[in-house]
Amino acid sequence: MSGTPLRTPAAREQPSSAAPRAEGHRRRVSWVTVIIITASVVGLALRLYQLSRPGYLLGVTEYDDGTDFGSAIRLAHGYLPYRDFIIVQPPGIALLMSPVALLTKGLGTAQAMAVARVVTVLAGAASVPLTGLLVRHRGLLAATVACGIAAVYPPSIQSAHTVLLEPWLVLFCLAGAVAVFDGDRLTGSTRRLAWGGAAFGFAGAVKVWAVLPVAVILLLSASKPLSVRKPRRAVSFLAGAAAGFVIPVLPFVIAAPRTFYDSVIVAQLIRVDKVRTPLAFRLHEMTGLTGVAHLGLAVLIIISVALAAAVAACCVLASRMTGQRPPALEWFAFGTSVLVVAAFVWPSDFYYHYAGFLAPFLALAIALPVSRLVAAAGLPATAGPSGGRWMAAQRLPRAAVAVAGIAIIIMAVAQFGVEAGSGAGLSPALSQANVAAARRIIPPGACVLADQVSYAIAADRFVSRVPGCSPMVDSVGTDYSLSGGRNAASGAARSAAVRAAWLAALRPAQYVWLSALAGKRVPLRAPQVATYFKDNFTPVPGGPPGLYIRKGLRPR
Repeated sequence: MSGTPLRTPAAREQPSSAAPRAEGHRRRVSWVTVIIITASVVGLALRLYQLSRPGYLLGVTEYDDGTDFGSAIRLAHGYLPYRDFIIVQPPGIALLMSPVALLTKGLGTAQAMAVARVVTVLAGAASVPLTGLLVRHRGLLAATVACGIAAVYPPSIQSAHTVLLEPWLVLFCLAGAVAVFDGDRLTGSTRRLAWGGAAFGFAGAVKVWAVLPVAVILLLSASKPLSVRKPRRAVSFLAGAAAGFVIPVLPFVIAAPRTFYDSVIVAQLIRVDKVRTPLAFRLHEMTGLTGVAHLGLAVLIIISVALAAAVAACCVLASRMTGQRPPALEWFAFGTSVLVVAAFVWPSDFYYHYAGFLAPFLALAIALPVSRLVAAAGLPATAGPSGGRWMAAQRLPRAAVAVAGIAIIIMAVAQFGVEAGSGAGLSPALSQANVAAARRIIPPGACVLADQVSYAIAADRFVSRVPGCSPMVDSVGTDYSLSGGRNAASGAARSAAVRAAWLAALRPAQYVWLSALAGKRVPLRAPQVATYFKDNFTPVPGGPPGLYIRKGLRPR
């Protein structure tokens, strides 16, 4: 785990001329750069193509993007997360999206959301070159495999189709890893470790999952054999990570410490759900086989175990052939991948976009041992470039690169086909006609309460000019936070705080817009809430499904 660099007999040979070696080095770097750029273009094209599908740029496809971008809109209009409204994630995404959210004051919320989606696509695509930077020292094969997987991995593409946390979480984790690692080793620069830690810390301010790679790096930086510098390296990295998290988060904690604790800590660690996400769905997403239907649990387990065994076998064989342990970068990829998979399998909840966080670590965990094994297998048994065995050894890495490149091309073409045929399994949750109807019916500036605020954002009716209108952005998060981890379907209505929050949100509302899943988000079974809603609201004639108007008001 100390990150010993790979030394081979080939590396010890002295070429007869320095010029050919320099020329070969430039050629190798050039091809690695070409691969990184090409894979980055493919990754960006796949993500942009998904966004170009009908309803994806200006429509409604998600619940979470409403809470993520909605929190930024509220912040841009003077409301503070946790003090004025509840979200169950740290405030990093609200800070990141705030410059885009300011556009709502001129463009409206629907157009600003479109801009935010394009920016998120760019953030998601940036994971490809950053992954390439981490492996470029390993050569063409490692760059081809790692960048290829990062570019075409379906969950990574899907998670970048709108404003979700995973693309931004991955972006800052990879930026931190690029700073922290110097080739296969952890850098000896305390400055780089501190800046890398700061990037990981801000990733934690986006989503707390960043603690997983942070834990692995801390273990690597403090691992044996101990020296004076290694504890110092761990301290530098940890100090940077603490600063990267605390500086953006602390003002919000000071403003509402109890709500922050209940929302970000309690509501995340304690979830009471009636239904557990099936393991088959989790494995289907994590293996990236989302374009292959009708795979049973047994098949998915076999594929997952076979993949893990193949990676482990490559690592063991490479270590045996070279007589050296895996370097620090490989341990980082293995350790983080294992922790992320465990974090995805253990809790009750799992959503398709979660697996986007696994993408770069899975890519590294596959590419690094494979490239090390191929390099070890390709070592010449005899010195001298004229021997036949030397030529055979040179053909082995080239063949491996060719096979990897062809496989990546096939996967990219297949993914384009999936996008063209089914939108990667996603579809707009609300038709454009319903969004347009709501825009016609609801006057600008009206007070609209929606259990899924992405509806109101798409209709450009999220920002209200009505005094006292509720700034709620996360209905289910509000339930989780105020009831100790329960939603409306699992008993949140039994909480007096939940009932009071929804009654306070309903009283100033002029319109209420309920989604098909409102029963899991709004405590309508609570007698007080149900009675108030029934006595004061009625469906809008000719309006979109779930749209209610306060009795006595007339739709526009």
